[in-house]
Order: sequence, then C-alpha cells, then structure tokens
Amino acid sequence: MSLLIYGATGYTGRLIVDEALRLGLRPILSGRTASAVYALAESVGCEARPVTLEDAAALDAALDGVTVVLHCAGPFAHTVQAMTAACLRRGVSYLDITGEIAVFERVAALDAQAKAKGITMVPGVGFDVVPTDCLAAHLHQRLPSATHLELAFSGGTGPSHGTALTVVEGLGLPGAIRTGGKIVPVPPAWRTRQLPLGGKTRLCVSIPWGDVSTAYHSTGIPDIITYMASSPAAIRAMRISRWLAPLLRTEFMKRRARARVRAMPAGPSPEALQRTRSYVYGEVRDAQGRTARATLEAPTGYLLTAQAAVRAAMRILAGGVPAGFHTPSRAFGAEFVMAIPTVTRTDLD
Repeated sequence: MSLLIYGATGYTGRLIVDEALRLGLRPILSGRTASAVYALAESVGCEARPVTLEDAAALDAALDGVTVVLHCAGPFAHTVQAMTAACLRRGVSYLDITGEIAVFERVAALDAQAKAKGITMVPGVGFDVVPTDCLAAHLHQRLPSATHLELAFSGGTGPSHGTALTVVEGLGLPGAIRTGGKIVPVPPAWRTRQLPLGGKTRLCVSIPWGDVSTAYHSTGIPDIITYMASSPAAIRAMRISRWLAPLLRTEFMKRRARARVRAMPAGPSPEALQRTRSYVYGEVRDAQGRTARATLEAPTGYLLTAQAAVRAAMRILAGGVPAGFHTPSRAFGAEFVMAIPTVTRTDLD
C-alpha cells in the first residue's frame, strides 16, 4: 500500500511530506522539477518519481504500484484534469488540497467513473475544506431540517506561492453563493457580516470558498454563503474590483501579478506557523427559524492542511472508504477534524 505525493517540493507539499514522515509513512515523492524532487527524496530517504503532468505515459508509469495519490500542485484548475485522468486509468485513489469551487464540481462529476474503477476521490483534504466541511456536517446533524448555512473563517498567516497564484487565476471573476441548490455568481464583496471568530467579533466578507460546492454535497443544504474575516480597506478594494474586472482578467495583468507573487517569500515562516491559529464559525437555520451555531479553533491553515491531508491518505490506505467522489466529512465523518491535535469545537446554542 503506497502513497505518492505530487507537488512534494512546493511550500505546502514539503509540510505534508514532513507530516507523513512524522506519522511513519514513507511516501513516493513526485513533481515536475526532477532535480528538486531527487534532492528532497534523498534528504528524507524516500523514493523519487519526478514527472510532468503533460506526459500521460510517464505519469501512468509513475503511478505504477501506487494506491493513493495526494495531489498538491496548484492552481488545481490547471492540474486536476491530468492527474484525475491518470488515477482513473491506473485505478489509483485521488486526494488533493484544492479550495477551488470549479475543481470540486469537476471531481464530483467523476463519481460514476470512480465507482466503476473502484477508487475513492476526495478533493479538499486541507484547510480547504476540512474544518469548514466537518463543521457544516456537525451543524447539519444538530439541525437536520436546516435550509441555510453560513460559514466564516480567519486563517492567520500570509499566503504561500501556490495560494497566491490561485488567487491570481481568480482576478476579475465574480464571487459565488449557492441558492436553491444551484451555484450562482454574485459581485465581489457581495455581503458582509460581523461574526464571532477567535473570541471576538470580526468583520467578514463573502468570498467564493470551496464549501459553496462541498457543503451542499455533504449536507444537502440548498442555500450556502461563505465568508472570510477581512478589513474595511480590503473590502473596499474588492468592491472597486467590480469595475476593474475586464482589466483584471487580462493576461497582461495576470502576468504582472504572477511576477509579484514569485518575488514574495515561498510561504509563512516556521515561527509564524507556530504562533498563529485559525478560526471557523458556522451557522444553520431552518424554515421555522430554528438555528444551530458553533465555532472551531485549529492550527493555522498550512499546518492543518498537512495534518489533515496525511490523515486522510492514511484513512484511504487503511481501506473501508467507499469508492466514488466524497467530501472530507462524507468520506471520514464529521468528527474527522477533531482527530487533529489542538482542534477544539464549541457549540454556541
């Protein structure tokens, strides 16, 4: 039973490799830059199988004997098709750490093919969307009649290169909510709320977080809005972007933004990861006006991603998770996030 980590040399990929080694796994390491993959594999005593996603035959060969792929190379909108297609061809279960709504919906559409191949596909096994998805499932268990779900989070640290490049891909695009079971576009910064995060009330703004897709698959709740803690200045900038959207969508602007990202540090420092925490708030209500609310405190986003992703891979390796597409809470249960060290959940009602 073997695990292959693709994108192992990236910022988040390296955190995941370290966590896998800490928990006793010896994953196969992969990625597109052979020299970096071989150097990392030699330093930690793991097998290296570098490969580019564009070479389907080589990718199939890299998956020989592999049970589970943990895909960590984003932006996933550009990489998910090649890797999921290879997993389907080779009969290998698929995990990733995406937070992109379109990617979740794309993998969900592969459900029948995954079942036919006998493999499991669980996108979003990191901070996007394990804590929010598990909290949504927990709240739905408390109020099964819920028709509306709102989720909010604050992450605590600056972005990695991968996260920032994914944001660049979304420049000029609208936000998204789910209403009546359908995902619909809304303007950036469509709604704001004051919500309890980290022991205080925080200003939060609606964003197209992955749970607009996944929470519906997990709970069946038809109306979903997701928020992020933000500042008034950032919210004003988001609203100004409504008028600049055609310019922001141009390749010229995206090239400039990518260049700025690559000039940034690869990600938060080890000290920043240890001193910060992430917070999640969830609220459901039903047609009769009944509500259930809860908060969750966890390690900062990148640490939680490593801890959750490796534990998800271990659950798939152990067997017992049905074939097909699943969200994290559907695959592993609403309590999955509670198995991560230092995670606490508080019911507010």
